[in-house]
Amino acid sequence: MIATEQRQCKILLIEPPFYSLFKDTYSLVRYPLSLGYLAAAIIDKTNWGVTVYNADFRPQWETMQLKYVLETAYENYLHNLGNESAEVWKEIEATIAAYRPTVVGISAKSQNFKSALMVARLAKKIDGRTIVVMGGPHPSMVGAEVLNNPEVDVCVVGEGEHTVVELLDAIEGHKPLDNIEGIIFRKDGRILCTPPRKLIEDLDSLGFPHQTAPAVLKDYELYPLEAFANVFATRGCPYQCFFCGSREIWGRKVRFRSPEHVAREIACLQKLGLNRIHFDDDTFGVNKRYISDLCNAIMRDCPGLSWSCEIHVRLVDEATISLMKAAGCCQIQLGVESGNNAILSAIRKGFTINEAFQACRIISRHGIKLEVFFIVGFPQETEETLGDTVAAMKKIKCNKIAYSKFTPYPGTEAFQFCKDHGLIGDDFDVSLYHHQSPANSFCMNIAPEKFKSLAHDIGRMVSRMNWLKRLRAVPSLQNFHRIRDLGLGQSLTKGLNALLGR
Repeated sequence: MIATEQRQCKILLIEPPFYSLFKDTYSLVRYPLSLGYLAAAIIDKTNWGVTVYNADFRPQWETMQLKYVLETAYENYLHNLGNESAEVWKEIEATIAAYRPTVVGISAKSQNFKSALMVARLAKKIDGRTIVVMGGPHPSMVGAEVLNNPEVDVCVVGEGEHTVVELLDAIEGHKPLDNIEGIIFRKDGRILCTPPRKLIEDLDSLGFPHQTAPAVLKDYELYPLEAFANVFATRGCPYQCFFCGSREIWGRKVRFRSPEHVAREIACLQKLGLNRIHFDDDTFGVNKRYISDLCNAIMRDCPGLSWSCEIHVRLVDEATISLMKAAGCCQIQLGVESGNNAILSAIRKGFTINEAFQACRIISRHGIKLEVFFIVGFPQETEETLGDTVAAMKKIKCNKIAYSKFTPYPGTEAFQFCKDHGLIGDDFDVSLYHHQSPANSFCMNIAPEKFKSLAHDIGRMVSRMNWLKRLRAVPSLQNFHRIRDLGLGQSLTKGLNALLGR
């Protein structure tokens, strides 16, 4: 049992800063859906006051630029992360002090875990009685390890909508926490883990996050409408990508909202003025039958809608993409990851690079914009496989390349593989690594400094390629392609030129 004094019960749900640590005008310009779902459940099932605080939101914001992050912002990030006097932390401290919550609930991913701990410390500094609850992907992946930090009182593991309601009821009633499934907490000096909570079978029972946003989201009126344009249709992913932790959080069994329920939420968003939404699912649709049913529901109930999603290469065929286009799909994200088939096999993507090329051609033929994800620096990577990925980046037909460096997040299979092969040690600091971090280097076959140099040059190449793609998309500059004879390779370092065989 966690003791609280008798006072009005309030919970402050916080998204910790991450983007704004790199530059004060970088921002998470969206309503965090995980906190939105929690807030809706708390309003529906408890008498608690609830506020959602996206501490990574800046009303005056700009888009995060890869080139700036690669070359300038990492030092800013490290400085701000460890500097409690930075403006971002002063704002958070002032917000917590003004709200005076009984409970602070923090959503933590691995890349912002250290930031989440700073938020927890600030909450305890302001009022030691405040109960700090941490949930999200990182606590769900690493479990009891999070409780090694004394500023965290309780961890929620897995889905939180039902768990947080039971937890708040117990805190309000001064009841023991032992019978609440899906949490980790301290009792009599020991860390206790309760049994896992069963996954929510009926996803249609959950509220629409945007409906409660006006009442709970701090600075709601300062957000652009597009900040509420994200929708989940499913939870879970049937695939087994080596580097992904989704299956550890949601499981491989996919749970589906009914197409009618999804369409009803979208129709509500359209009434607000939104006619462009994005599906946040790990893999859109998961199977072709559900994609068909969902597209038909959208065409019937959501006329005029445009939407985007991420889909698996295996789901791409002429009939599926044609139906998605008819239902309003205007942009697709595709996780190709590598241009080398041996790497694709090692990370268990389930397709070859030629199959990925074919999927891209199908999507492009239907006039749908395409963003392709590539990752460099897998543990099995060699300079030759990196060269294949660069060649694929230059060959693939798409509107944008999303470039990342391999990052082994704690709790994933990839993290354990890196640990087993001596690529990371017991002193691993999760805050130093993310998909664009210059510190990333986890290759067995490429020396760290060599990889960092090559990865930096590839990042610069991708930035320039994307710049050219944007220019070519402007109608008045359609002849701009003539400058291609300048050659991307000429601006790269000798290391990249050698990698490309030039």
